[in-house]
Amino acid sequence: MWLSLAFLSAFLLGCYDVNKKLSLEGNAVIPVLFFNTLVCSFLFLPFVIISAVSPEILKSTIFFVPVAPWKVHGYILLKAIIVLTSWHFAYFATKHLPLTITGPINATRPVMTLVGAMLIFQERLNLYQWVGVLLAVTSFFMLSSSGKKEGINFARNKWIFFMVLAALTGAVSGLYDKYLMKFIEPMVVQSWYNFYQCVLMIFVVAILWYPSRKKTTPFRWKWNIIFISLFLSMADFVYFYALSFPDAMISIVSMVRRSSVLVTFAAGAIFFHEKNLKNKALDLFLVLLGMIFLYLGTK
Repeated sequence: MWLSLAFLSAFLLGCYDVNKKLSLEGNAVIPVLFFNTLVCSFLFLPFVIISAVSPEILKSTIFFVPVAPWKVHGYILLKAIIVLTSWHFAYFATKHLPLTITGPINATRPVMTLVGAMLIFQERLNLYQWVGVLLAVTSFFMLSSSGKKEGINFARNKWIFFMVLAALTGAVSGLYDKYLMKFIEPMVVQSWYNFYQCVLMIFVVAILWYPSRKKTTPFRWKWNIIFISLFLSMADFVYFYALSFPDAMISIVSMVRRSSVLVTFAAGAIFFHEKNLKNKALDLFLVLLGMIFLYLGTK
């Protein structure tokens, strides 16, 4: 059950990435991110209110949001900070780079999660997992070669650096999610971390963007911003629900979620007419092959 949910989350995540790219084209990044967190907060607000006022309505459903102590809210606030950091890096990178570059880089996140588990939880990699890691690393260097043909120098391009940082902080978030799911209900995490992100983004907008808004790319409202929030909320809801299963493995769920790169790669080719697709397709194949070896190594 949890594996099927992971695949569904991957598809929704791919749709989220495509709409994110559409929203950011020629647009200011920070207000797009703010409206994303705002809409996500409003989507979950009814569940929080109903659970508090009339708990009997949702009590026996997966949409129920139980009251959490302040200590738990501290954990969720940290989750919000980690995710928001990852999103800032990812949004800026997505705006300035082709989807056929950002997708495969982001798809290496399970490798980072696996390495993180090895360092933090003293896990040891078996032969299959080492092969998966090496394939992912190889694909990254091949992607660097493909990027040079489009004038993108991986060693000097700050947006590539941003995308790598987004993947790293995303891997940290994945490891933290598995920890949180041990003692916090999924709806508590998703409802409140969206709210805390929105509050944090108010300060980011007020301090970093609003004072200098006339000197940077202007903000234009696009309806894709709504779709960002819808697809992201659905993808995360399914993801957290998958992790709530006692036998769910974060390494597998994280790997399957990265198959969303198939959606973004197809969109990059069809809707954005991106270049050098044959070489990038080989890079993508190596990433996915690496994910298969990671899967085999966890069986």
